[in-house]
Amino acid sequence: MTTLDTRTLHVHAPGSPGGEWWRDAVIYQVYPRSFADASGDGVGDLPGVTSRLGHLAELGVDAVWLSPFYRSPQADAGYDVADYRDVDPLFGTLADFDEMLARAHGLGLRVIVDLVPNHTSDEHAWFVEALAAGPASAARERYLFREGRGEHGELPPNNWQSIFGGPAWTRTTDADGTPGQWYLHLFDSRQPDLNWEHPEVRAEFEDVLRFWLDRGVDGFRIDVAHGMVKAPGLPDWDGHVSMIEGTDGVEPTDPDRADEVTGTGNRGPMFDQDGVHEIYRAWNRVLAQYAGDRALVAEAWVEPLSRLALYVRPDEMQQAFNFAFLATPWDAAQLREVIEASYVTADGVGAPTTWVLSNHDVVRHPSRLGLSVPGSRPNGIGVGDEQPDEELGLRRARAATLLMLGLPGSAYLYQGEELGLPDHTALDDDLRQDPAFFRTGGAERGRDGCRVPLPWAADEPGFGFSPTGVTWLPQPASWAPYALDAQRGVPGSTYETYRAALAVRRAEQLGSGGLAWVPDAGEDVIAFTNRDVLVVANLGGSPVPLPAGAQVLVASVEPVTAADGTLAVPADATVWVRTPA
Repeated sequence: MTTLDTRTLHVHAPGSPGGEWWRDAVIYQVYPRSFADASGDGVGDLPGVTSRLGHLAELGVDAVWLSPFYRSPQADAGYDVADYRDVDPLFGTLADFDEMLARAHGLGLRVIVDLVPNHTSDEHAWFVEALAAGPASAARERYLFREGRGEHGELPPNNWQSIFGGPAWTRTTDADGTPGQWYLHLFDSRQPDLNWEHPEVRAEFEDVLRFWLDRGVDGFRIDVAHGMVKAPGLPDWDGHVSMIEGTDGVEPTDPDRADEVTGTGNRGPMFDQDGVHEIYRAWNRVLAQYAGDRALVAEAWVEPLSRLALYVRPDEMQQAFNFAFLATPWDAAQLREVIEASYVTADGVGAPTTWVLSNHDVVRHPSRLGLSVPGSRPNGIGVGDEQPDEELGLRRARAATLLMLGLPGSAYLYQGEELGLPDHTALDDDLRQDPAFFRTGGAERGRDGCRVPLPWAADEPGFGFSPTGVTWLPQPASWAPYALDAQRGVPGSTYETYRAALAVRRAEQLGSGGLAWVPDAGEDVIAFTNRDVLVVANLGGSPVPLPAGAQVLVASVEPVTAADGTLAVPADATVWVRTPA
């Protein structure tokens, strides 16, 4: 193959550096129970987060997103909230939160907290009151209670299924011991859905927003942002929904379409109803009352991308995770298509594109990319399943990350990916805690494999996660080389590669930059320029020559050198270079 042509085809125009912080920020997701444990009980906590914030500042991220730490019976790892204005004792206290927030701000890190508005815990005061009050009570109007179908109400009100498996309805028992009404729960039976048509529900969550904004948080990641409003009448639907894949067999559309469908949207009358946008316009007005460009981030598994763009119109949210990118296989043509379609739709509403490769709900991308179908999306991996090629998966994951960080817009990192962590793919089923595993009878392994506590120190008990060595899920012994202290200061380590990439990204202002494709780069190559940086990702098997005189800025794998001294990008690698003027 000849050297890359440096002519370009513009797709996304560069912005102005110094705009709203969320337009180009790199945000690090902290899953508190698995990040760092200060108390020694084996579960991560807020003091543990505080103790490790220096790591995030050293890494070079701009902000932190914290998964739920609110009061909760932990039926779904804190996504079942019993009190939205308090910290669960498992994680500490409100004072611990305030200390963590002050420390983060002191390090120049913004803090986003999770908000879970689609449902509460069954231990929330409202739901406890609703059960006690009985049918036809005002307390039940805050949730979705319905009479059953059938002669004696013995059948659920409709045929909806839970994302975690099984029916989406659970029947109550009346005070006299007889079967009563049913309540809706799109997730676990201990997570009853709220009725967002009720004004008291809307007022309550606006007040919750103010509670945390007053404490100084910089924004909110909205859980199930596409799920709060249901279609009128709650009609039957014969499709299937799941945590990751909700398209009921829908295939991706023609790749020439600008508006991509990749199989990542939750469909049906319980999702992506137009009424959700009224809620976010109201929340936008709440945040506008506070200084500092506060942000709302949508976790919305919706497609096509034109539907996702509705969530980030100027008067709604600021960001929406690009799950279409996360879900795209390790295929250059498909990745180019989804990247271009993402810019077309996001630019159409003046919003940034928000890139992501891993989070607490999906198999980590080093493991996904090590499967025989690289980039496929199993709902967990366990004993007896195909085991990823760990070395190949990490190589591809590093390349995918450099591709992502080279793109203009905002990007999210999931804790531990800077270490190259794979999933724990051999976790014993007896140790699993994800409700999806139990509600599907083990058909879905669930998300525990990506939630295992982090390894900080290779030679310490529990890899330094806890002062006692206890961890709420076991860490595989093979994780020792991934520990932070085994990688810090080691040239070419995954950690140092992330640090280098983030430093170059900031120095070159790539987050606010533009994107122009390099034409005719090759079928298996993604090549583009962003400001003065040329990004080349080689997903094929043959080296891709770089322009003569190219200066390497950062590489997932060191370029190979030809006999004539020219550099080339090896297989499954991404390189950032500056080319001669």
